[in-house]
Amino acid sequence: MIHASLKQLSQALAAKQISSVELSTLFLDRIERLNPQINALVTVDRERTLNAARAADARIAAGTAGPLTGIPIAQKDIFCAEGWRTTCGSKMLANFVSPYDATVIRKMEAEAGLVSLGKTNMDEFAMGSSNETSFFGPVRNPWDNARVPGGSSGGSAAAVAARLAPAATGTDTGGSIRQPAALCNLTGLKPTYGVVSRYGMIAFASSLDQAGPMAASAEDCALLLNTMAGFDERDSTSLDRPQEDYARDLDKPLAGLRIGLPKEFFGEGCDAEVMAAVRAAIAEYEKLGAQIVDVSLPNSHLSVPAYYVIAPAEASSNLSRFDGVRYGYRAPEYDSLDDMYMKSRAQGFGAEVKRRILIGTYVLSHGYYDAYYLQAQRIRRLIANDFVEAFKSCDVIMGPTSPSTAFKLGEKAADPVQMYLSDIYTIAVNLAGLPGMSVPCGFVGGLPVGLQLVGNYFAEAQLLNVAHRYQQATDWHQRRPAGIE
Repeated sequence: MIHASLKQLSQALAAKQISSVELSTLFLDRIERLNPQINALVTVDRERTLNAARAADARIAAGTAGPLTGIPIAQKDIFCAEGWRTTCGSKMLANFVSPYDATVIRKMEAEAGLVSLGKTNMDEFAMGSSNETSFFGPVRNPWDNARVPGGSSGGSAAAVAARLAPAATGTDTGGSIRQPAALCNLTGLKPTYGVVSRYGMIAFASSLDQAGPMAASAEDCALLLNTMAGFDERDSTSLDRPQEDYARDLDKPLAGLRIGLPKEFFGEGCDAEVMAAVRAAIAEYEKLGAQIVDVSLPNSHLSVPAYYVIAPAEASSNLSRFDGVRYGYRAPEYDSLDDMYMKSRAQGFGAEVKRRILIGTYVLSHGYYDAYYLQAQRIRRLIANDFVEAFKSCDVIMGPTSPSTAFKLGEKAADPVQMYLSDIYTIAVNLAGLPGMSVPCGFVGGLPVGLQLVGNYFAEAQLLNVAHRYQQATDWHQRRPAGIE
């Protein structure tokens, strides 16, 4: 049951081979045993989880269960969940207990009947590519405990890789689902911006943040996206579209699929062995009937500088609400209201969050707004236009997810620019608002490599089909870290 797919778990629950309480207990016991060495979860509430599992079992018994009712899942600690501590990986919210559910949580728990096992560790306020900026300490990669799991959804990725949970939620602002999925040998999907509600998701950069599923396979991700997606009137950026079944095309043949390979993704800057694994995956697609098309994304080299103007600008605005007044950390000693603001923020935020707030405030300030923020938004439009042009000649774009395999803990901590370049292949997808995926495609030195798939707007079902057919032909996604029995 530990290594079963969501479909297999659903069938076992429906056939009464196992109860949700038994299944949840199985994973809770694993968390108790293995989490201390990985640090993937920061909050676990056994009684709350088992109560939810009992309610799921009652739904199954009554015949009112959905396909995922009773299946345990881990939730990234960026989603507000009523009665759960919701920290966003920060000292600022270390003791905050949410009074309400994010839409993603409500849809999963109340509507679909999934059972939350706990809240996963993450880079502070989702700002990081290694899960080292968390107030609760770094997450360790189950494939090598001396290495990072990727970020910011590193806790979610490590939890699923170590099978502390069969699946998890993540969020992706510049690659935070896809990059940790690549580094931990998982399948991770960032949907089109606006497909999944952001209500109750603690904001980092509102025009870029998007929630998505992380699991072992594309089939699992399709089932999860079916529960997560949908219009929400409480989110002004949520798109009012007909409900889709994202698993509908999973088994569709790939004959005639046009795969676009951007020359900018296959130049310098990527580890040679990682690139070899990516090219081998693309060759596998050719065997499955796909054809290769050369495309260009001429402005993609500007995605990192544009992102690191836009995202910090939005963060400086979003994080101004954490001032020690209504909720969150407040400095124990201060002389005036201004002093309370300054001390609360200085003590409550970590170094990376402060760095981004400073950058963001600077690029929005009088005299610099036009030169930086406005210019970055213009570049963002050029990057999006490049994708529109590329999709005229191909159906899906492929390339590496990350330029290297998982690096060592502390290796890039002193060099923020090197850390930011970890997301060089993923950021452009967020700037354009497109759907993107990472799927396991090989190993280098015993560490996982991810293949990135980028689709056109609202092409999630097609992306999942393309990933699923590859996973039927290969077994990379079924490989497990040593010691994860």
